[in-house]
Amino acid sequence: MSERHKPRTPREKYGEELRLRRIAVGLTQGELGEQVVCSPTLISHYEAGRRLPKPDDARRIDLVLKTDGFFARWLQDLESKYTDHFAAVAELEQQATLIQQFALSLIPGILQTDDYARALFCAYRPNYTAEELDEFVVIRTRRRRILDGPSQPVVWTLLDEAVLRRHVGGRQTMAEQLRRITDMADAGRLRLHVLPYGAGAHALMQSLLTLMSFEDSAPLAYVEGFLTGNLMDDPALVSACQTAYALALSDALSHQESLALVRAAAEEHAHGQQ
Repeated sequence: MSERHKPRTPREKYGEELRLRRIAVGLTQGELGEQVVCSPTLISHYEAGRRLPKPDDARRIDLVLKTDGFFARWLQDLESKYTDHFAAVAELEQQATLIQQFALSLIPGILQTDDYARALFCAYRPNYTAEELDEFVVIRTRRRRILDGPSQPVVWTLLDEAVLRRHVGGRQTMAEQLRRITDMADAGRLRLHVLPYGAGAHALMQSLLTLMSFEDSAPLAYVEGFLTGNLMDDPALVSACQTAYALALSDALSHQESLALVRAAAEEHAHGQQ
């Protein structure tokens, strides 16, 4: 069996091409950085796909490497609307064959309705315009497109019961959001489980978690906190995340029991019973 590698994101492909072109003209990272007017460390980040150059830097790279605008043009296709810590995840989830997600306090992004997403953005952005909110919502809900296909990726969603109970955007917004999830589960597009309050302590109480599996590449894990996120490819760390997910899933309600609980919560929100 051939060794499985982490899938390369478009950013990483960009960085690899930059590395190859730099080596081809006989420059070190330091020498390229000196001519581009940036640090060798920044060139290293570019080549590893951790960061993208600014448009002016990309144009200077083209001048130094004599690549006739190649990197500046390619950069236009790579500029992400997502935050730096999430940009690679947004690219990778489109390649995944299996996504297993756990949500501790809010509906996962790929399942959010427009109104639910809008309420979240309003909550943590004190100064905003209607135009900014519209853009944020479009960017967030655009990720739902990966679920438009009939089968891939396979999506498992594990929700702490707190996700169902917290009012986000009002009762009708919550009711519509939860009904959307049950509709997807009924259609076979989503495998749904809920960790009820009665389960007590569980293995994922400290963090949200997303696991991604790929057809020909090693699995990855992603955890996120306030204004930060960590995409993990170390096999030991990914394995630990997989174990934690399995432990939490073992404490969850069955698919059918979870559907019933989410439906009931949706009706309680709709009729003002929570």
